[in-house]
Amino acid sequence: MTLSMTTENTNPEDEVMCHCSGTKRGDIQTLFEQGKDMDAISRWTGALSGCGGCEWDISDFLHHLAEQKKNNV
Repeated sequence: MTLSMTTENTNPEDEVMCHCSGTKRGDIQTLFEQGKDMDAISRWTGALSGCGGCEWDISDFLHHLAEQKKNNV
């Protein structure tokens, strides 16, 4: 029997963006859609409060979401 393990993520919403807190992309998007900014998302999830390695990725993602929202208005 061969056991194959893959780290490929087929659902982008399940991608962990902050490994310290385990915060996923979908969680961040949901909170953004509820009107929360980066500071509020950090307080709500614990993201951005550990090693800081996720700061740029989350910031870029929130910027992307803001641009999408602006273009859909």
